[in-house]
Amino acid sequence: MNRFNRVVTALAVAAALAGCGTGQISQSADQASAVNGASATVGELALRDVRIQAVQAGDALEAGQTVDLVFVASNRSTDTGDELTGINSSVGKVSVIGAKSVPAGGVLIVSAPAGPDQPTAPASKALPEVTNASTAAAAVTLDKAISNGLTYDFTFDFKKAGPIRVAVPISAGTLLHP
Repeated sequence: MNRFNRVVTALAVAAALAGCGTGQISQSADQASAVNGASATVGELALRDVRIQAVQAGDALEAGQTVDLVFVASNRSTDTGDELTGINSSVGKVSVIGAKSVPAGGVLIVSAPAGPDQPTAPASKALPEVTNASTAAAAVTLDKAISNGLTYDFTFDFKKAGPIRVAVPISAGTLLHP
């Protein structure tokens, strides 16, 4: 084989190998964040890590039980704040205790309520480095049984952003040790 044929063969092999990845989707291009909850965005307002947090000991979380609803609302607008006016779901009545404002360029952190039987600290103590943040706690009193592995429709109503619908999963809560 002469030198010209070797060069042509080498170029053909190089071109073929270069085209092997064409049209492929990289493994990291479609990765989701490593959080338990769902997310949704409307305009400048984003809901992140939205989840029902509860320990399911049996087949389901039964009607009449109260479970925690946790999420972070983030406002990307630098000049206009927003306010959570309500949360509705077909699985139960949602109550929110604490601040409901989402400051401009800030966040509303809704965590599990701290109680005598829960080791959860208020978000303001647990996250002192977060600035421009409001904190609250939310709970859902279930009207019907719900179970892990499924999602449940919730509508978050904001004064300016309007309604945001989210399919919310159940995340295992914190096990209490005696």
